[in-house]
Amino acid sequence: MNSRHALLALLAGGLALAALPWLLSDFLLALALSCVMYAGLAVSWSMFCGPTNYLSLATAAFFGLGTYVTAWGAGALPYGLSVLAGGLVAAGFAALIGAAVLHLRGAYFAVITFGMGELVRHGITYYEKAFEGTVGRIIAEAPESTTVYWMVLLVSMGAVAAAVLVRDHRLGLALRGIGSDEERAQTLGVNARRSKIAAFALSAFFAGALGAAMAVRWTYIDPLTVFNPFIGFQTVLIAMVGGAQTILGPIASAVVFGLLTEFLRLQFPYLFLVILGFLLILLVLYLPGGIASLFERWRWRRGNV
Repeated sequence: MNSRHALLALLAGGLALAALPWLLSDFLLALALSCVMYAGLAVSWSMFCGPTNYLSLATAAFFGLGTYVTAWGAGALPYGLSVLAGGLVAAGFAALIGAAVLHLRGAYFAVITFGMGELVRHGITYYEKAFEGTVGRIIAEAPESTTVYWMVLLVSMGAVAAAVLVRDHRLGLALRGIGSDEERAQTLGVNARRSKIAAFALSAFFAGALGAAMAVRWTYIDPLTVFNPFIGFQTVLIAMVGGAQTILGPIASAVVFGLLTEFLRLQFPYLFLVILGFLLILLVLYLPGGIASLFERWRWRRGNV
């Protein structure tokens, strides 16, 4: 599917999803909001990590930064501007950190990006205690739930659109070259450093914007909540289960993962994490290419019938 057709399909799907607040109950709408948010996070993560084969655990850092931008700007900035500012702050932070650490790969990069989240969390905790005399922030006035849903949907659609455009742009080709053989890509004229920083910052923009958009869902915001490593790990799992090399895979995985998690939480409140972990192990062992690989197998079999 070329970019034009993909963007038209995205627009049609977005319009259909935008009608959900009038069709669903509050509980189902909250579930849809979670699925849409994780779809946006997983696609934005895959935008950089999928083609480059880097394992970034910094999603929680970018998400938390965006959340605190909204918390600090509550009452001073309109909701839409807070979301934009949250994305820009996260992108700027990613570009700064990326310039220093993107020469690393493998476990070293994964560990240092995880440490970024912890560093930011402790830094904000120190600032709040030392200069503001508090640990967290209270958001007294929040937009309606439908407004939050539409904003999260808009940001997630932006992440998908950006992933489509990057995939078919020179930047996407450069990222795939870096993932295949970075030294060879550089000999062919790819500016690996600039390409990685640009893609890393773009990926962080959407994670930060989603954090800023979701901030108003919490009455009280504190570092332990918004810099929760589980947000980053869950994003990585969703992307990998869906197929990080694709765009549709993480979207489908976010829906399946969201519904499955909610079902297991309700049916097995004390065992759902164990069951979920077991299912994820089975998927990794027997479906390493993710959900997207099922579609590829179907296309291959159809072509050989």
